[in-house]
Amino acid sequence: MIQRKRGAGPRDKMDADRTTPPMPDIPSVDAYSPKEIAGRVKDFCIVKAKLALLPLAMLGMLAGAFIGLGGLMFTLVASDATLGFAAARLLGGLSFALGLLLVTVAGAELFTGNNLLAMAWADGCVSTREVLRNWLVVCAANFVGAAGLALLVWLSGHGALNDGRVASTAIRIATAKAQLPFAEAFFRGVLCNVLVCMAAWMALAGRSVTDKAVAIVFPITAFVAAGFEHSIANMYFMPLAMLLGAPLGAMDMVRNLVPVIAGNLVGGSVLVALVYYVIYVRTERGRTASRSRLAVGEPGDRLP
Repeated sequence: MIQRKRGAGPRDKMDADRTTPPMPDIPSVDAYSPKEIAGRVKDFCIVKAKLALLPLAMLGMLAGAFIGLGGLMFTLVASDATLGFAAARLLGGLSFALGLLLVTVAGAELFTGNNLLAMAWADGCVSTREVLRNWLVVCAANFVGAAGLALLVWLSGHGALNDGRVASTAIRIATAKAQLPFAEAFFRGVLCNVLVCMAAWMALAGRSVTDKAVAIVFPITAFVAAGFEHSIANMYFMPLAMLLGAPLGAMDMVRNLVPVIAGNLVGGSVLVALVYYVIYVRTERGRTASRSRLAVGEPGDRLP
């Protein structure tokens, strides 16, 4: 009698399923890849572009205040005359990183970071009107938040710290910014927002607060230490200096903010968002289209 060899039939598989517990889904702790970051940035930008006006404005005011707190910390460090040049710049930049950490982790809308919306715009996911609306509302709200914090800091008597050196340092910082030539302010703005948007970009690679903090701290420290120009930080420094008695007026602030905002736009939108759009989004779309044409065939193609 021939005995049939028993295989793993459907009944055996059902028995195995009942006795073997399913493997749990283990969340990945690895950082997102650059290509995955591009997709996440685009998705985040679509959400930002479609935010209702009230939360957009309120989140913008928070971001201006958060960046102002970073400026406050930088001023404290810079007022210590015992620090050497390099140490003061490095520690001041490290302290200023508080601002973008608050924006990223606590949640806020920052004009310079939102220059990344250019990626979603280039991909046709948001309209020109939506992008301009976001930038205008957020930039204005950032100014309200930053200038509002400057008023609170002035009212608190904060400038009297370190025998008044904090106030004199704030005035010196703002006066130097007001005296920058247009072209120099513009290119410092370009370089600044390349680093700010790279910090925001890399923060989206992280899966934890620690990941995001590590990604943010080094680019922000670098731009501050190098003396580059961040428009929203200047919206804190210059009103504070005027309140402290600096010989500056509204036109001095405008002459600084116009080239710096323009430079921030070019640095973030063109040199980061559009560059990565070409590398990861447009190129991948072209490859997908090519594969589709190969699979389906162009109109008029003959079958072999």
